[in-house]
Amino acid sequence: MSKFDVVVVGAGTGGTMAAREAARRGLKVLLIDRKPKEKIGDKVCGDAIGRHHFDNLGLSYPKGEELESVFEGIEIYSPDLETVFKVKGERLEGFGVNRHRFGQRLLREALDAGAELMDNTTVIEPIVMDRFVKGVVVRNDGEKTSIEADIVIDASGVAGVIRKRLPSDFGVEKEILQEDLIVAYREIRELKEPIETPVYAKIYLSQAIAPGGYYWIFPKKDGIIVNVGLGVQSGPNAPNPKKQIYEYVLNQEIFEGSKIVHGGGGAVPTRRPLDCLVANGVMFVGDAAFQVNPVHGGGIGPSMIAGKIAGETAVKALEKEDFSREGLWSYNVKFMQEYGAKQASLDIFRWFLQKLGDEELNWGMKHKLVTEQDILKANLGEDLRLNITERAIRFFRGIRRLSFLQKLREVANIMKRVKQLYQSYPGPEDFEMWRKEIHDIFSNFKKNT
Repeated sequence: MSKFDVVVVGAGTGGTMAAREAARRGLKVLLIDRKPKEKIGDKVCGDAIGRHHFDNLGLSYPKGEELESVFEGIEIYSPDLETVFKVKGERLEGFGVNRHRFGQRLLREALDAGAELMDNTTVIEPIVMDRFVKGVVVRNDGEKTSIEADIVIDASGVAGVIRKRLPSDFGVEKEILQEDLIVAYREIRELKEPIETPVYAKIYLSQAIAPGGYYWIFPKKDGIIVNVGLGVQSGPNAPNPKKQIYEYVLNQEIFEGSKIVHGGGGAVPTRRPLDCLVANGVMFVGDAAFQVNPVHGGGIGPSMIAGKIAGETAVKALEKEDFSREGLWSYNVKFMQEYGAKQASLDIFRWFLQKLGDEELNWGMKHKLVTEQDILKANLGEDLRLNITERAIRFFRGIRRLSFLQKLREVANIMKRVKQLYQSYPGPEDFEMWRKEIHDIFSNFKKNT
């Protein structure tokens, strides 16, 4: 049986970052992926990453064939298309990348740091002994092999192949509710004419077209190539996103005569992160840990943040030879403070938006109850501020919209409370009490929305 300090399951952005950080600090790391080496990084994605993630992670900016566009901000369209919020600022500047080439770059950096790669390999299950994860069982070329490790990092995506196969007494959430999943379909298309304002990523809100989600157009390569997609909230009555995009989006004038370059779909978890990101001998990263921005579904940046923290945590655990839940707990605390608090707060806002009809969205955006600057600040993790004066309250009372206004104010207060709880993430001894309070808040909010 092979033995490693760390085994990372999944060579996506989170997994390669975790492998890179652990290997560059001297650990013996094995990175496992079901794809062949040359295909790693080739996946359906929105392809957009904020510039600040590169700055914070110490990664060089994309360039050459890896870079396909540069964004200055986001345009958000109301369902009736009559109101457009242009949200821009330093933290919303970013890049549209060639997802395959970017993934290959991260893989190369992990291997250059000393990590080993086992490609074309399927991870079947974790090895669990004495209530600790001690490695993984894999299938390669039709043969099963056991690989021992002090720490396993599950970065296997929404499939969560390690998380879902842990014993129930590990206390880890195994499944995700359908209501917390977005099912999306996207195409890369070549247009006949460049799109207008190619420096803005465009997001379109419409419950009629994309119930519980939105559709988007992200310009690439001088605005001639675009990433166009549509996501809907998963559920038994959810429409097919491919059918929706062909019926309502690709029939627009800008797509007349366009050519498809690539198409595909997938599922994205859009909820707060796992309550606890660790268990004995294991950590969870990226989509396997639900570390996606709940409002816009962006997951590349947070997965890389998590991967870096998990790699650093693994080094500290090896130094102390403590691979227990308590020995890995610092990953919980650091991620929740750096990103999870914002993510959990936005999960409240996500749920509120999903319950609004198009008429309410049109009305709220038209009257700017939340302004472009408010959206920018909320995206940065600040408290959601409302543009509500006493004069506005009298006006809204007169047109019988005061209850909507009051609900929005309540949402802002709950978002603030949730963020505070995550920013003061507890130690292991107080975790169950903290988790109960969080679950009560979300349960009551959903029930009353």
